[in-house]
Amino acid sequence: MYPTLERVDEATHLELCRWWRFLDSPGMSAIGCNNYCGVKREETEVMNRIGERIKELGGFNSVISKQIGWQKE
Repeated sequence: MYPTLERVDEATHLELCRWWRFLDSPGMSAIGCNNYCGVKREETEVMNRIGERIKELGGFNSVISKQIGWQKE
């Protein structure tokens, strides 16, 4: 489930990178639903903000990648 924009703005660098790695692509949760376009638009906005914050905090580096791993919690 996607976080809110407010939650993204409060998140730590590590949380942001976890979301970046493990969130489904925007709109995936609404495939086949009447509100697909709206969900995709909202989730794209959140994902874009996650990317902006990661960049502001120094990027997604190998140390963070190793901390997160490849298994979704």
